[in-house]
This record gives sequence, C-alpha cells and structure tokens, in this order.
Amino acid sequence: MASKNLRLVPLGGLGEIGKNMMSVEYGENLIVVDAGIMFPENDMLGIDYIIPDFRYLKERKDKVRGIVITHGHEDHTGAIRHLLEDIPAPIYATKLTRGLLEVKLSRGGMLKEAKLNTVRAGESLELGPFKVEFFHVCHSIPDCVGLGITTPAGLVVHTGDYKFDHTPVDGWPTDFGKLGELGGRGVLALLADSTNADEPGWTPSEAVIDPAFDAVFREAKGRILIGTFASLISRMQQAAQAAARHGRKLTFVGTSMQENAKMARKLGYLDIPDELLVTPEEAFKLKPNKVVLMCTGSQGEPSSILGRLSTSTNRQFDLLPGDTVVLSSHPIPGNEEMVHRTINRLFQHGAEVIYDPIAAVHVSGHASQEEMKVMLQLVRPKFFVPIHGELRHLKQHAALAREIGLQDSAIAVVENGRVIEFRDGKMSIGERVPGGYVFVDGSGVGDIGPKVMREREALAKDGFVVIHLALDGQNGTLARDPEIVSKGFVFVRDAEELFEHARRRIKELAKKTEPGDLKEEIEKDLTRFFYGETKRRPMVLVFASAQS
Repeated sequence: MASKNLRLVPLGGLGEIGKNMMSVEYGENLIVVDAGIMFPENDMLGIDYIIPDFRYLKERKDKVRGIVITHGHEDHTGAIRHLLEDIPAPIYATKLTRGLLEVKLSRGGMLKEAKLNTVRAGESLELGPFKVEFFHVCHSIPDCVGLGITTPAGLVVHTGDYKFDHTPVDGWPTDFGKLGELGGRGVLALLADSTNADEPGWTPSEAVIDPAFDAVFREAKGRILIGTFASLISRMQQAAQAAARHGRKLTFVGTSMQENAKMARKLGYLDIPDELLVTPEEAFKLKPNKVVLMCTGSQGEPSSILGRLSTSTNRQFDLLPGDTVVLSSHPIPGNEEMVHRTINRLFQHGAEVIYDPIAAVHVSGHASQEEMKVMLQLVRPKFFVPIHGELRHLKQHAALAREIGLQDSAIAVVENGRVIEFRDGKMSIGERVPGGYVFVDGSGVGDIGPKVMREREALAKDGFVVIHLALDGQNGTLARDPEIVSKGFVFVRDAEELFEHARRRIKELAKKTEPGDLKEEIEKDLTRFFYGETKRRPMVLVFASAQS
C-alpha cells in the first residue's frame, strides 16, 4: 500500500536565489512546481548557468502527473528544456508564461515534443489526487499565478513570486479575495516567497518607475539604452510608454529580447503601436536624441549586449559619447561585483549610467516584510514553509511568522533536498535527497563537478606549468633536458633562473626515482619548490614520451 504521507521536496530555491523547483508528492503521484536556473557565482569560472539536480524526479518520472509553472522568469522556467529531456510530463502555464516557454523550447528544438497546456487565473485542474487552483499575483512580469493545491492530506498554498501592488503596470492586482477564501477553508501549509524578507515596510509599486523614466528621458541628450531581463515584459511596456511621451522611437536589441517582445505583442501583453517600433538597423540611422534601445545586460553578464558594449566587443554597434544607460534591475545576490564592474566600464566609455539607488528606475517584484505578514494573516496556515531565498531570508521570514503567532514547531526552515512530510495533520522533517548544483557549461550538463571547479579556480589563481620529459626508450632515463612551459604563473623571460633551477631538480629526481614514479614525484617536488620560491601554487603537469 502506498504511503499516505504528503511530501514536499524542495529541489531548488531554498538556501539560494534562483533555480526554483518544488515537488509535491502524495502516494504514487507528484507534481512539479517550476523549473528554474541560477546564475553562476563569481568563483564558478566558465559556468553558463546552474540547474537543479533532477535525480529524485528521474527515479520517480512515472509518478509525475504534471509540471506547473508560476510565471515566466528564468529562475522559474530556465531549466524546463533539461527537465523535459528526462521527464516528458505535461506542462501547465498561463498564456504569457506559455508563450515564453514556447520561445525557449523552440530555440532548443523541443517545442513539437512538449505537451504545453494553457491555464488562467481563476481556473483549476485535476492532476491525479491533486486539485490545483490558480490565483493571480502581482510580480514584475504579467500573468503570474500562485497555487492552491488540494491534496488528500490537506490544502497547500504556494504563493509563487508575489507582491501586493495596488497600481501594477497591467492594472491587475493580487487576488486578495482568493487568498482570503483559501484561508477560510483551512490551509495545512503555506509556501511563501522569502526573497525580500530582510526588507522592512512595503515594496514600492511598479508605478514609481514611470516618473523616474520621465526624468531620465528629459535629461538625456543622446541615445537611451535600457538594460533589463529579456523576460521583463512590464518594463518593456513602461519603456514604450516613456518613449512615446518623449518623441523617441523604440527598438529591441538582441535575439531573446526581440523574440519575447514579438511574442508578448502577439498575445496582447505588450501594447506598442507599430509606428513607435523600429528595427535596430533603422534606430542606428536616427538622431541619437530620437531613439531608445532596450537590451539585456542589467546583471553585467559578459555575453549580454551591455556586457559586450562595456568591453568594446559588441559587433552590431558601439557606445557613443552622450549615451545614457539605464540599468532597470537590482543585482542578483552574488552578481554585485560583476554589475559594478560593468557600470564602471560604461562610465569609462563616456556613457551616463543611471541605476538604483541613483534613481528609482527599478523596483523589486517581491513582497517586503509588511506584505509577508499580510499574506500570513490572510492565509492563516497551520504550518509555514518559507521558500525562494538564501538561508538568511528563510530565517528572517520564519521570524516574521513567529511575530504573528506561529510557533517554532509549526515552521520548517529547510534547504534544498530536505523532505518535509505531513501525516495525520502533523509535520515532520524527513530524509535528505540530492538537491545540489548541476553545472551547465556549453553543451555539457552535469559533467563539471567540484573537482573541475577547484582545478579551474587554481588555474585562474596561480596558472600552470607544463613539463615535458623525453625519456630513453631503452632504460627510461632522461634523453635530453626537460622542456618547461608556463601560462599564468610567471613571465618566462623573468623566470629563466627559476626554471633552470627546476630543471636541475628534475634531473636529480630522475637519477634516484623509478621511471614509473617519476611523473608523480616531479609534480609533488616542483609544487613545493615553486611555492617556496614564489608563494604561488601553479598546477604542475608532467608529460613523458619515449625516444628511440
């Protein structure tokens, strides 16, 4: 007989910002909520992005009744292609979110195979023993939903990313009535967004951006470049309205930005007149004070438009003196250094850079502390699980829950992979399942592990030294002096004496070491030697070839 426990298994987004994913499981059935990516941290050299560890789901793929996506941001949708490769379950998303998924899947050649289904806020669907009700929430992208998931063990409310914005760009505020109605039924567990749990007060409305954009547009003498996420449809609408008010044309630069804007206009989520839009090629021919370019790069990503402009490696166009660059986003935690470096480079190129907190050109899409308390009061859960945030955010959200009366025993602060179980109206913390990082590097998925990352870090820090040994094919002795090549360690012409000393050590070792142990002994000895001489630890690699 199948277990009657309700199991919540966080596979991403708990203990970190990004790669959000939650499994909701009862008996022989489970549904997956979101499948996001996470941007690499500064020390994750060469990594494109990070996805959740799907092993738990792959072992149970026959139990997966559906994948429910709360909204279209990358930290909730970016891993969908990788998930579908292993688990071809049906996907349920609102119209705009589905459109963004279609753009993403078509790029990966998986659109035809995907089983995409459109849902609307206010609707519900049955997935095995689960009844999933969709309710609208405000965020920084239209068509976001939270979930009321009725299970045989009780009602679970998943907020998705949300805030209580009374003047949202799309005019559609969070559904307070539905939250109150769910709370009135009796909620077993609330899973609520914790991203801004350390921010006091209320998150400002998206409406504050309009006057900030107007101020920037009035002052700008040349072109205006607005950097933001390619999926931030609300910001596209605000940029278009500001461009129209100030007599400028608007263009979207970059494939992802163009594809998402085209799709959002087609579905009716972007209201931009044809006469306001121009192609990038047309924009470059206009007077600088008559154009707005919207592009990616607000997180300082090296491959983005703004990232390439800051390093003069963008192929389509360069920065011009008098350009104004607006960064309309907050740095994702861990990205601050990269963003600041990009801002400094843009200034060096002669651009005027506007960013928060210089001006209110961005507001968060996540609830702050007072909104979180309102959510808890509306839903009145028996148990509370803070989600979507680093451990410090989850802990602070738990503290807010205690302020409004929840006991410690009713709050579960857990990180990825820690199972939360509900049985007979009681909550317990279960076993731990795989919930770590899976690195995506180029076309490789999961083939880069901690050992390779440590090697990359060592190479980046101290470089490497390669030693080639030519050995006599008859007796294994050195046939000639060792060759030494160095990269990223020391400038060769300044290190002739150092390397000559290293060659002498190699010759001495060759005289007293068995041929089979020679490579290992040289690596160990020279690692110690180089550190003693330079206080650096280059990676020492020894190769040998037999000479006839």
